[in-house]
Amino acid sequence: MTVTMELDPFKTRDHVSDFDAYVSDYQARSAATRKSLEMLANVAYGAGANEKLDLFFPPSLAENCPVHLFIHGGYWRMFSKEDFSFIADTVTACGAIAAVMDYDLMPTVRMETIVYQVQKAFHWLHDNAQKFGGDPQQLSVSGHSAGAHLATFTFAPQSNVVPRSALLLSGVYDLKPLQNSFLKPLIALTDEEVLLYSPLRQQHSAMPYVTIAYGENETQPFLKQAEQFSEHLKIDGIKSSLVSLASCNHMSVVKDLGINDTFAGQLLQLTIQQASVR
Repeated sequence: MTVTMELDPFKTRDHVSDFDAYVSDYQARSAATRKSLEMLANVAYGAGANEKLDLFFPPSLAENCPVHLFIHGGYWRMFSKEDFSFIADTVTACGAIAAVMDYDLMPTVRMETIVYQVQKAFHWLHDNAQKFGGDPQQLSVSGHSAGAHLATFTFAPQSNVVPRSALLLSGVYDLKPLQNSFLKPLIALTDEEVLLYSPLRQQHSAMPYVTIAYGENETQPFLKQAEQFSEHLKIDGIKSSLVSLASCNHMSVVKDLGINDTFAGQLLQLTIQQASVR
């Protein structure tokens, strides 16, 4: 008798056969970006050892440039800003300043700390944008996977500063299913964390534009949660669009984000442009 083990739909490595090749590509492209673009590395947005971000500047830097914050994924437990510098290629190509941030990782810290760090980084960019040529009135944000989850907290109800637009790519918006996933022994999400930090259980501050995107070839929970969160935002009175990226998986969607002429790259450019609409 053959026993078939059901694959965990959240364990990306089991569903993307060339997972490690994607990671290697992110790192190689990011190293090239850091060599080719003018940048300020390891700018502190807080006092913590990992409370740093990298700023990347367009070739012709003008005053009052749009500023875009990218938040990496990795199920809150892996990767760093250096793995995703390549996102700045698309951001700077449309004349904006890219900020790629780091945050502490679970289980060393809990979700509360990471959410607070993302909010702190976003507020730091708003308060300091003019010092490096940015416009605090043209702030946008994007994130991939856990980074998309974290990006939603930049427009939480208690925020007095919110982005003008957001791109949420392959996000996790309900933490409950992760409690019994492969992550259980790795980050052990608590019931309180599920309640407090599931975007589908939260209200959100009004903002002009939110794009929710996912790869056509992702597992069912990512598709379902994207649809649910799009409807949830409409209830909150937020204009959102739901976009499927043809032939993309959970790893290729973020790879494409750093390439101008891909659908994902075009969505990122549109998000930055939307932040400039008055």
